[in-house]
Amino acid sequence: MNDPELDNLLTALRAGGPDFTAPPLVVREGFEQMLATMPVAGDIVFERTDLGGVPTLRAATPTAVKGRALLYMHGGAYVVGSAQGYRGLAAELGRATGATAYAIDYRLAPEHVFPAALDDAVLAYRGLIERGYDPRNIVIAGDSAGGGLALALLVALRDAGLGQAAAALLISPWVDLGCSGGTITSKAAEDPSLTGEGLRAMAGHYLGSARADDPRASPLFADLAGLAPILIQVGSSEILLDDSVRVAGAAGAAGTAVQLEIWPRMVHVWHAFAFMLGAGQRAIAAGGAFLRRRIEESNR
Repeated sequence: MNDPELDNLLTALRAGGPDFTAPPLVVREGFEQMLATMPVAGDIVFERTDLGGVPTLRAATPTAVKGRALLYMHGGAYVVGSAQGYRGLAAELGRATGATAYAIDYRLAPEHVFPAALDDAVLAYRGLIERGYDPRNIVIAGDSAGGGLALALLVALRDAGLGQAAAALLISPWVDLGCSGGTITSKAAEDPSLTGEGLRAMAGHYLGSARADDPRASPLFADLAGLAPILIQVGSSEILLDDSVRVAGAAGAAGTAVQLEIWPRMVHVWHAFAFMLGAGQRAIAAGGAFLRRRIEESNR
């Protein structure tokens, strides 16, 4: 079906984006410049704060329900990206959920290698609890590397005996840093954003001496039993499609409630382009509705 909005986005993405094989600091600067061009709604109130000592950007919309929090982990392959750059996406997911969004600036590689990002995510979650948030009113979300980090956080919370969040939304998650999924190759011509070569380069920066199949870095290989309900949203044109398909199967086989949505023709984290893409707006609305329902069910 013809979709002029998507066609325009594909043209823009194919015109040139960040080269993840370039030196990390070079990629980081270019990535932030790209994110800075994305518009943000004028009714969002942003505040710099911290959670458990982790720098955090708080985003509140007029529809936020007191006592509800969305903890957001941004994408960027563990090397680039920031809470500031992803503030619009985090805030709009918070709006759709009816929650205040907290986007964290977890430490980035190569300055801070694995498990720095996961350690920071756990600290931030503890920070929400210290602020008085009940786990039944906390939801977790993340995109790309942040989606993998969100899943690894659920596992870490279970293993630490902390209360599970009400639910998690994983957007185009990167859950296998070894890049062993078949779509890394089979979808290479369709994906205008990512390459297997670029992802492997970023994984090397983050992993340091760790193995790519360490379940804390690649939660595809973790024990996924006993986790909060999960919604996974991924596009059919992504080289990371297999990451979502495989992790949904693994979570389901472990007895965790999981829903997998594969959106036709959509690209990596198309939600971030909701300002120009109707499908991005619909995906945010669907993800927020899922998280909101789970909060409501947790409080019954």
